[in-house]
Amino acid sequence: MATITLDHIAHAYDSSGSTERKYALKPLDYVWQNGRAYALLGPSGCGKTTLLNIISGLVVPSDGRLLFDGVDVTRMATEKRNIAQVFQFPVIYDTMSVAQNLAFPLRNRGMNRASIAARVDEIAGLLDLRPVLQRRARGLTADAKQKISLGRGLVRADVSAVLFDEPLTVIDPALKWELRSKLKEVHRALDLLMIYVTHDQVEAMTFADEVVVMNDGQVLQIGTPADLFERPAHRFVGYFIGSPGMNFVPAIVDGAYAYAGDVRFDLGRPYPQPQAGCDVLLGFRPDYAFLSSSAGIPVRVLRIEDLGRRRLARVAIGSFEATVSLPPDVTLHGQDAFLGIAPEQLHVYVDEHRISHV
Repeated sequence: MATITLDHIAHAYDSSGSTERKYALKPLDYVWQNGRAYALLGPSGCGKTTLLNIISGLVVPSDGRLLFDGVDVTRMATEKRNIAQVFQFPVIYDTMSVAQNLAFPLRNRGMNRASIAARVDEIAGLLDLRPVLQRRARGLTADAKQKISLGRGLVRADVSAVLFDEPLTVIDPALKWELRSKLKEVHRALDLLMIYVTHDQVEAMTFADEVVVMNDGQVLQIGTPADLFERPAHRFVGYFIGSPGMNFVPAIVDGAYAYAGDVRFDLGRPYPQPQAGCDVLLGFRPDYAFLSSSAGIPVRVLRIEDLGRRRLARVAIGSFEATVSLPPDVTLHGQDAFLGIAPEQLHVYVDEHRISHV
């Protein structure tokens, strides 16, 4: 087990016929703490797999250093980094039994039979694989095979880190929740440093202690799931986290008030005056903005979506549109309604970055 330090890590590809460098991963300083679970979250092409490959040794960064417990491993071969990897598709031996698959990494390291048997039994118990230990892997379901692949990554107790590259992509949606929960239980039991790459916010938020949100090669925010939802540091984080994402409306900020066209929002506390020419947005979550039939900011209801457990309404706030919640006990008559939102749930973004009040 190790603490992994990213010291000004970045990776750029030379553009053909150009002196400019195209960064797949922009400079990053961070420390992955031993025993923690992290998720790299972002859309395809955002740089998360490049970062994972740098940690694993498959890619040598063009800038910066990678340290394992203070030791520079930037150019060290993958097999010398003592890491385990789990990929999208199960990496197992179909002709071997489940027990033989789990034991394989330990046998390769010369561990004695008794220790191998004990460790295999421990991991099989954590992953609910004991009933099928003696069965060949070939005839098992896709989720069972991925459990075996997970087990092969977890069976070594001395690994510096376990890296997961979208391990649930090929799993049936009905089984994903079970496997996510199981993986979280395993992390608590084994106390390993785990880094999990995904484009699925639900996977990231339910698995990780801290989520690293990335876009266009840049880390935009690192924080707990609650931090990312309640206090998005960047407009993209607010948009990407949540379903639906955060509303953003162009605004003018004047002290403790923001104006979206002719509509005034009470911010509760004064904010610094943005410089001329800056792009100013007012952001708020649909989860904290509620329609009523009596009091609040006048809005016009454009449509209502009944999702069963919740209702969402698309509304016009002056000349702008937003998605808000419609409480189950509220009945609207016609298109006229009122929007209520607490000042502490309003966020001001200047040039896409969240700013704090004075």
